[in-house]
Amino acid sequence: MTTAPSPLQPTTTFDTFAQIDVRVGTIVDAKPFPEARKPAYQLRIDFGPQIGVRRSSAQITKHYACESLIGRQVCCVVNLGSRQIGPFVSEVLTLGMPDETGEVVLIRPDHKVPDGGRLF
Repeated sequence: MTTAPSPLQPTTTFDTFAQIDVRVGTIVDAKPFPEARKPAYQLRIDFGPQIGVRRSSAQITKHYACESLIGRQVCCVVNLGSRQIGPFVSEVLTLGMPDETGEVVLIRPDHKVPDGGRLF
């Protein structure tokens, strides 16, 4: 089954876009999240000394095993606030794109960059 791209969102301003704080961090821990409604992992992501380690729930079980995630850099929105997901508090939104079946593929830099670096 092929997933169709979602429709283009309405035009926004650069100032609105600039309010979204997307940073890079390194996954330091990943474990199954059996209490989640859909298959997911609990991640701990290190964003460097300014932000520190934050937690995220990510529905990425189709393409990634927990052990393969440790040390991987990922891009996350760090200023959305916390979200309670069952017994877990997710503090950042780990970013991904859907593959042809709608499963999440993580967004990450092509080369290692300093943790905490901001998307521009």
